[in-house]
Amino acid sequence: MRTANPVLSDNTFAGTLDYAATGEAMTIQGTINKSLLLLALVMLTAGWTWNLYFRAATPDPSAVMPWMLGGAIAGFVVALITVFKQQWSPVTAPIYALCEGLFVGGISSLAEFQYPGIVIQAVGLTLGTCLALLLAYKTGLVRATENFKLGVVAATGGIALFYLVTMVLGLFGVRIPYVFDNGLIGIGFSLFVVVIAALNLVLDFDFIESGARAGVPRYMEWYGAFGLMVTLIWLYLEILRLLIKLRSRD
Repeated sequence: MRTANPVLSDNTFAGTLDYAATGEAMTIQGTINKSLLLLALVMLTAGWTWNLYFRAATPDPSAVMPWMLGGAIAGFVVALITVFKQQWSPVTAPIYALCEGLFVGGISSLAEFQYPGIVIQAVGLTLGTCLALLLAYKTGLVRATENFKLGVVAATGGIALFYLVTMVLGLFGVRIPYVFDNGLIGIGFSLFVVVIAALNLVLDFDFIESGARAGVPRYMEWYGAFGLMVTLIWLYLEILRLLIKLRSRD
């Protein structure tokens, strides 16, 4: 079982089957319910930082920057804990959602102030993409074959490596040209990343379905929902980045 999502790897279910016989098992409906709850938590704290930014007569980025950066760092730390302690996911997954909401709300408010209406577009495209791919997966139009998984894993790994190299070079004042600009190359790159992020949803759906079929412990519903939320937030941020590039060309 392969998935490009770093929190839903081949070994995620390793060691859980021994508990399946002694407790209630993971279900798809249970994972959906918990995914909706995590999404609501993201929206809760995102709405808080959004209001914090816009409630002033003249919006000030410094008002949300500490919350945005703190949420991103805390979310990353909690995500690592969740990956290595999957049985803690009923507690850590909601904390992750709350932390990421602070970051998402902060960066969304900054984008909305500069490009009015862009956030509702990004949200709509993210949810629409998720629903479209879920329908395509359930109807068999898109199948998570081994070759499909291998391709998405390779592409996702390449993107992650590129972002890592970009961050390291940025520390030394080196900027990679064109890719993050609003030119055709930059827009093409963002489109590619959005497509790969979206295809990760198919792998996540397959992973969750496989876990339910395997009868793993019920706490894995929280872990599956957490993994899905990681992909959705990544997809939203990449769509927002793409829209910013397109709007900045006007």
